[in-house]
Amino acid sequence: MIIGIDIGSTTTKAVSIHGGRVIHKIKTRALDAVTSATGAFGKMIVENSIKIGDIKRIMITGAGATKLKDDLFGIPTGKADEIKSIGIGGMFLAGRDNIIIANVGTGTAIIDARGDSISHMGGSGVGGGTILGLAKKLLSLSEFSGVMELAAQGRLNQVDLLMEDIMETGLSFLNRESTASNFGKMLDSARNEDIALGLINMVYQVIGMLAVFAAKSKNTSQVMVTGNGSGNLIGRRILGEITAMYNVHFEYPENAEYTTAIGAGLSWEQCL
Repeated sequence: MIIGIDIGSTTTKAVSIHGGRVIHKIKTRALDAVTSATGAFGKMIVENSIKIGDIKRIMITGAGATKLKDDLFGIPTGKADEIKSIGIGGMFLAGRDNIIIANVGTGTAIIDARGDSISHMGGSGVGGGTILGLAKKLLSLSEFSGVMELAAQGRLNQVDLLMEDIMETGLSFLNRESTASNFGKMLDSARNEDIALGLINMVYQVIGMLAVFAAKSKNTSQVMVTGNGSGNLIGRRILGEITAMYNVHFEYPENAEYTTAIGAGLSWEQCL
C-alpha cells in the first residue's frame, strides 16, 4: 500500500493506493506542514484500521512538502513533483492520457497532461484564496461555507456591470446578462449576498477564461477541473455559462479534490 499526501497551503489531502486503486481518502486542516502531514497520515490509519506494516511508502507533494526532511514514522518517504502529480492524478481519474487540467486551489494551475509528457501551461494567483481573502476584508467572513451561503442569495446585477447596462442588445455571442466588468457597477444598495456572488463570479470567470485559452491552444474542447475548487457548485454554474459562449466543456471527475494526492501515490507505483 502507498500513501499519497498533498500538503496544500490551507488543506491537506491523503489517499491510500493499492494495486492501482484508491482505497481510502481523507482531508485535514492544520497550521504547519509537519502537523498537516502527520495528522493526515494518523487520521488515515486510525479511521481505516490500516497496519503500519502494510504501508510500503509515503509520497508527499504540495506547497508544504519541502518542509519535511525525514521519513514519517520510519516509513520510506519520498517527494513527488506537484505538477506531475496533478497530471498523473488527472489522467488516472479521466481514464485517458490526453487532457487539459485546471487545478483550482488557493490559486489556479493549468496543466497539459499527455502520457509521459506533463507540463505547466501557466496559471494565476486567482483562486479559492482570492475569494477567502477578499471575503474576510469585505464581508468579515473567514470560512468558505459562509461565503457560499451568502452567494446563493446574491444578485450579480447589483455589483457587476452587465452588457445590458451598456447596450440595448447582446454583442456577438455575449448575451445581455454577460458581465462587462466585474464589480464595475457596485450599487450603494448592494448587499453582502451580492458581493459574495460577485467574488465567486469574478474568480471563476478568470479561471474559466484561462482554461478556454489553454484548450483552444491545444485544439481541444474539454477541460478537467480538479482541486478543492472543483466542488464549488456556484463556480460550476459560472463555468457552464462559459461553455455556452466558447464551446469548451468542463468535466468534474469523482474524487477531483484528491487529484494531486492520488498522482503523488501513483507516481511511485508507476516506477515499480
